[in-house]
Amino acid sequence: MIAKRSFLNVSVGLLSQLITIALSFFIPRLVMLHYGSEANGLIASITQIIAYLSLLEAGVGAASIQALYRPVGENDRSKINDILAATSIYYKKTGLYYFAAVILLAVVYPFVIKSGFDALTVMAVVALSGLGGAVNYYFQGKFRVLLIAEGKNYIESSVVMVANIVNNVVRILLLLGGFNIIAVQSVYFIVVLLQIIVYRVYIKRNYKWIDLNRKPDFDAISQKNSALIHELSYLIFKNTDVLVLTVFTNLKVVSIYVMYNLIFNIVDNVVVMINGSLKFALGQSYFGNRTKFMKMFNLYETYYIAFIFGMISIVTILILPFMRMYTAGIHDNNYIDYFLPILFAIAKLLMNARAPSDTVIEIAGHFKNTQGRSILESVINLVCSIVFVLLFGIYGVVLGTIAALLYRTTDMILYSNKRLLERSSWVTIKKWQLNIVLFVAVDLLVRSIHLQIHSFLSLVLSGMLLSAVIFPIFFIVNSLFVKEGMELLPEVGRKIAGRFRPGKKAAAEGGPQ
Repeated sequence: MIAKRSFLNVSVGLLSQLITIALSFFIPRLVMLHYGSEANGLIASITQIIAYLSLLEAGVGAASIQALYRPVGENDRSKINDILAATSIYYKKTGLYYFAAVILLAVVYPFVIKSGFDALTVMAVVALSGLGGAVNYYFQGKFRVLLIAEGKNYIESSVVMVANIVNNVVRILLLLGGFNIIAVQSVYFIVVLLQIIVYRVYIKRNYKWIDLNRKPDFDAISQKNSALIHELSYLIFKNTDVLVLTVFTNLKVVSIYVMYNLIFNIVDNVVVMINGSLKFALGQSYFGNRTKFMKMFNLYETYYIAFIFGMISIVTILILPFMRMYTAGIHDNNYIDYFLPILFAIAKLLMNARAPSDTVIEIAGHFKNTQGRSILESVINLVCSIVFVLLFGIYGVVLGTIAALLYRTTDMILYSNKRLLERSSWVTIKKWQLNIVLFVAVDLLVRSIHLQIHSFLSLVLSGMLLSAVIFPIFFIVNSLFVKEGMELLPEVGRKIAGRFRPGKKAAAEGGPQ
């Protein structure tokens, strides 16, 4: 079952990401063409600020998922219900704070940030952007953590994929039809309500045994506050740059940052999807067969790091040709910058390639043990970003992120290897060194060829060609230096193939998939 769910998670997740990415590229361009770069910056700024409200969920969500790994692996429904009962109480209590925060932000934001839109328009955009998340949080949060702990991320990915298609297609039609920005943003809120209905139907049909009236096990999620610290750190890296630029520069600069971040966010989204798709398997095996876990983790870490370096290498090479074509016809802002992609690449490598170490810390439940480190990381990022943005403008916020990441990524590698994996940190460090050398070599080689990209078709073809060459280089070279766990690859392949042979019935899996 684990192999099948991992396969489904990755497959559906990738399909969802590809469709979402393809559709989402149309929106910013249409917004800039119809309303200007300032409008694009305004929407991005509001979106990033609203993202901080998810902190209300962050701590209990991570703590609940970690607490559910063991009972889910043991099929202990009684314990699962106890944990979900505690989780549900927390979600309902803080859900009211979520609603209040959205309303307060909608009222205050227009008078704090200057924009070319009237106050009522900005209020409506903020409210429509935030209330959907608040409703989803209040009604669906507790069920989402169970699906993740069970390794059923593909359920969420499927629902999100369909919702994104509907959301983006309708928004594109409204933009082309000349509707105002309020009408465009209202689509998201309506789609979220439809998502909730779909989730409720699925849960009622497939989880009739869930009983939220059980005695809540608050001890199981006692680390929610420590988990919150870690999630706060992640949100700072995801959203603080836009907030700092909004306060210390202007919305046109925000728009430039957002456009580059949009491209590199593809990497972030794929990382979150793949990591979430495989984490449940690692989480359940961590508390079982330690020897097998170590072998699984070694493979996971090796190829995960190789994948990240390969992917960011391709994005770094193609981002400027894409930006030239994407912003053609937009004359109120200069979006071509040769130094910004380099800084983004460094930050994204440090942020995403450390995910295996972060995963071990989360699976082991070492939230409290490492919360001081996360706090320091957040402080470094915020302080350096504010200081550097005053000195270097848009480059400053990325430099501030890099400064914090250099500290925390190194710390994660040392902590996870020494304290949790009980092995030398050089095992991981050598993998980083190898991939850094490959990254630089590949980048220099490709740039010396001078790819001719003058259309979106040639961009896609170049991307496919680069992927066909670069990914095998990273995977083959990394395979030469990894030994432990290689014997598991045939077994994993047989399990995945066996799960999808014709005639294989879902009933054999022991429940709904």
